[in-house]
Amino acid sequence: ALLNGAALVLVNREILASGEELVNKMAQEKVTTVTLPPSVLAVFPKTELPHLQTIITAGEKCTTELVKNWAPGRKFFNAYGPTETTVCASMYLTDPEEEQAPPIGRPIGNFQLYILDRHWRPVPIGVPGELCVGGVGLARGYLNRPDLTAEKFIPNPFSDRGERLYRTGDLVRYKPDGNIEFLGRIDYQVKVRGFRIELGEIEANLNEYPGVRDVAVLAREDQPGQKQLVAYLVADEENKPSPAELRDHLKERLPDYMIPAAYVFLDAMPLTPNGKVDRRRLPAPDMEAAVLRREYVAPRNETEEKLTAIVAQLLNLEKVGVYDNFFELGGHSLLATQFISRVKEEFEVELPLITLFEKPTIEQMALAVQEAKLVSKAPAKPQIKRIARDSRRVRRSDLQQRSGKKPDNNEPQGKPGE
Repeated sequence: ALLNGAALVLVNREILASGEELVNKMAQEKVTTVTLPPSVLAVFPKTELPHLQTIITAGEKCTTELVKNWAPGRKFFNAYGPTETTVCASMYLTDPEEEQAPPIGRPIGNFQLYILDRHWRPVPIGVPGELCVGGVGLARGYLNRPDLTAEKFIPNPFSDRGERLYRTGDLVRYKPDGNIEFLGRIDYQVKVRGFRIELGEIEANLNEYPGVRDVAVLAREDQPGQKQLVAYLVADEENKPSPAELRDHLKERLPDYMIPAAYVFLDAMPLTPNGKVDRRRLPAPDMEAAVLRREYVAPRNETEEKLTAIVAQLLNLEKVGVYDNFFELGGHSLLATQFISRVKEEFEVELPLITLFEKPTIEQMALAVQEAKLVSKAPAKPQIKRIARDSRRVRRSDLQQRSGKKPDNNEPQGKPGE
């Protein structure tokens, strides 16, 4: 700003944390260009800022809603660049008519961006990988931290001039048009029930849904041994999606083990002093309110009562209705195995595990249990036993002895030759 004859407006953390006060400050100072994290821009009240000509977002994933709200009538750039690369490495001029979240664009001059797998090989278009940055903006390293410097600043395998790359730890992928899409942090890779999951990929897909302004996904273990995915969302009040809609949206794009068990709506994301989402302050979900439920209908018979009790205990819920879906309540494959085992103990019937996946509601499972009971109580079919041919021959004298009659000497007593 100063090198180009502009005034640089500085604000304290209190003003930065309050969207309304920051907007008032920008209006008062007639700010023409502003750089903000998306999570700060998301809490801005909708107001006219006639002097504001250029908005630059950086530091977090920018959403479609932010672009639609703030891009019309001005330039809106979605930029990317960590401190280790002198702040900016790529940029993208957004379009409010685009329905997808804006990418971080292409490298700016004198920078190179590489998307690599864990073996430092370039990944194909559409495949997530770690973003590595090369170019004149790279820092020399971390002060008095040679170990961290060696870990993060690696030799450039695509150069023979002794150049280096900076490993950003950010998860990205190439779009078909060559722009780069930011997905999240490699650090946010978790393992749930044996599956390795990139939380950033879930967040990226949720951010695409209309009405969603900000998203964070965590793997929580509030109950020992029950780690599950929880999605935190900030959404437009007039266009707020339901958990069922979000779940259906994800099921079209992601495998079942990447579908969050609970959806928590917040007025705003908790932020760190530098304006990024503070994941440690995201609240534990109230599972009774956060899980996906159908209209509650109480159990109507003994079988449904026992099944709802089993589900409630397995999923730590107080109340389960007959139309509730086991998996939408937070169930997963490991809990499904426990459920089938409990059903066997309670009802003394054998049900294959696939039954729960095909009939996931209490009502459907109750019918399956009753059908299994009827099959187990059906009278056994008579068994036909094959006997040897000789055993079917019965002497007539034997029959007469049993009946008390004397044998007739003129009648044959068996087969000739016997």
